[in-house]
This record gives sequence, C-alpha cells and structure tokens, in this order.
Amino acid sequence: MSQSSPATKTTEEEDHHHHNLEIVIPEIIALNDNHFTMDQSNPLAKQIAKSLPWFGPKYSPHDVPNFYDVSGITENPEMFKTVIKCFIDRYKKEEVKPTHVCGFDARGFLFGPSIAMGLDIPFVMIRKAGKLPGVLVSSGEYITEYSKDETVMRFGAIKKGDRVVLVDDLIATGGTAIAGFELVSQLGAIVHEFAAIIELPFLDGVKKIHEYKDGKFKDVPCFTMVDCLTIGDDQGRDTEDGVPRIVKADECNKYTVDEKTGKVVVI
Repeated sequence: MSQSSPATKTTEEEDHHHHNLEIVIPEIIALNDNHFTMDQSNPLAKQIAKSLPWFGPKYSPHDVPNFYDVSGITENPEMFKTVIKCFIDRYKKEEVKPTHVCGFDARGFLFGPSIAMGLDIPFVMIRKAGKLPGVLVSSGEYITEYSKDETVMRFGAIKKGDRVVLVDDLIATGGTAIAGFELVSQLGAIVHEFAAIIELPFLDGVKKIHEYKDGKFKDVPCFTMVDCLTIGDDQGRDTEDGVPRIVKADECNKYTVDEKTGKVVVI
C-alpha cells in the first residue's frame, strides 16, 4: 500500500485548509425600510461586483443599456462558493428560517439550488409559461422591462404556511419579482425575503415591490448583494468592431479573449 510522503501530506492539508477558510461576510446595512445590502465599500462586496461584467445592446439578448452577466461568478468556483455562502449564512443566522427557496427562470436557477442545499430545504422552480410539465399554478400575465410574461410553478410545490425565499440574479423594475410575490401569496405561503445578486437602484424595483397594491408586501425584506454603481463602467465588455455577436465554432481561431480587458478581439 502506497503512503503519502510528508511533503504531499502537508500540501494536502494546506489545500484542505485553503478551501475551508472562513469567509468574512461584509456588514449588512439598511438602505431603506426592509431593503438590505452589503456594505458596498467592503473589499468582498467590491470583489463580487468586479466579477460581474456587463454588455451593451449590440452584444446582449435584450435591448438594454447594460446587461449584467452572472457567468462571471458561475465560471469562477471560489467566487461562486463565496456568493452562495453569503446567502446561506444570512438565513442560517435567522431565528425564523425559510422552509423553501424559489428561483426565477432562468438565472435564479443558478443560485437557488445551491442556497437551498446549504439550508437543507427544497428548491422550487418558478418558470415561464410553457416550460413545466404536469398540473401548474399560474401568476397570471405581468409586464417586465423586456416584455409581457407569465410564470408558473408545479401545483403542490408550495403550500399554505410555507416561508419562501425568492431568488433571482437581478432586480430591475420589479415586475418579475412581484409576479413571484403574488404567486406565493395566493397559495397562502409567506415570502420570507426576496434576494438578488444585483440591483439597479435607478429603476426603483425594491420600492415598487414595497409600494405595490398600497403596500401589500411593504413588510417583506429585500436583500440585494451589490448595485450597478459598485460594478461600475469599467466592467463593460463590449468588444471592438469586427467581432460578430455569434462566432461560428469553426471560426474561433480568428478571435481571442484579451487578458487585460476581458474583451473578445480579432487575432
């Protein structure tokens, strides 16, 4: 039977220690009544923000000035674990804990399952109409910053008295979030908190949630991790002319990612 040398053992122990280092969560501050965020001056909050590139209309799936890309987090395992841990620690510390995590189609599916697993509670998908099988419950039609939509979840996934964390990657105008609030509320469950990685403060999404229907959800906390001002203009990744929006797989050798700017450029 082979045995690890002392040097190998030390390396393994150091590696184990590295992956179990305590992450110091930034101080959580109140922006307004029931709107909470990380201290944006904290180094970790800044590090999360600088993991989020954005793209203009030419290189985005929607015609918006800045489309924020959470793949900057999901493609960085250490940052991904850090973000998830921030959410898990937040809810583990609470005296009254959530019973379910619901993620919005589709980027809420990237973060919600890992948060739910960390809390040992179910994850429920809130999907756009036409995407789920079986008997479904509908939010009805609602308006987002992009289009008119309808969200659904599996019948029986959420029941009366459940406490639900609603998770998405970003809050803009709040339309999608409010549809989720209404869906959970109409099922007799309680929205424990709405949580998102990114907030666009100038669109007042959180304010719109709290003012909806004369303050129906004004007492529900909303937690947003970083805002677009902390992310900053320097995270723009629109590339130079000559790089198409879609590159054919057999033509990838004509382009590369510039290591300094993170932009795709012509070789």
